[in-house]
Amino acid sequence: MRRSRFTEEQIIAVLREHDAGVKTAELCRKHGISDATFYNWKAKFGGMTVSEAARLRALEDENRRLKKLLAESMLDVSALKDLLAKN
Repeated sequence: MRRSRFTEEQIIAVLREHDAGVKTAELCRKHGISDATFYNWKAKFGGMTVSEAARLRALEDENRRLKKLLAESMLDVSALKDLLAKN
């Protein structure tokens, strides 16, 4: 997965500038982002604090790890069932 040029702290700072009254077009031009990127950030991080964003990232990482473990165990079970079915 491609890493963002901006950290969550920077993204939240940009969104706070917008909340302070800076226009979207001016904000996007200043930070070198597109309108679509800004609105995607706003949908994901809108109203969050930096600590909440860090917690969200930690939860997403844990969820990814658990999904990987589940997929591996399901693959093992499937392989064992196939092996037992052949005998």
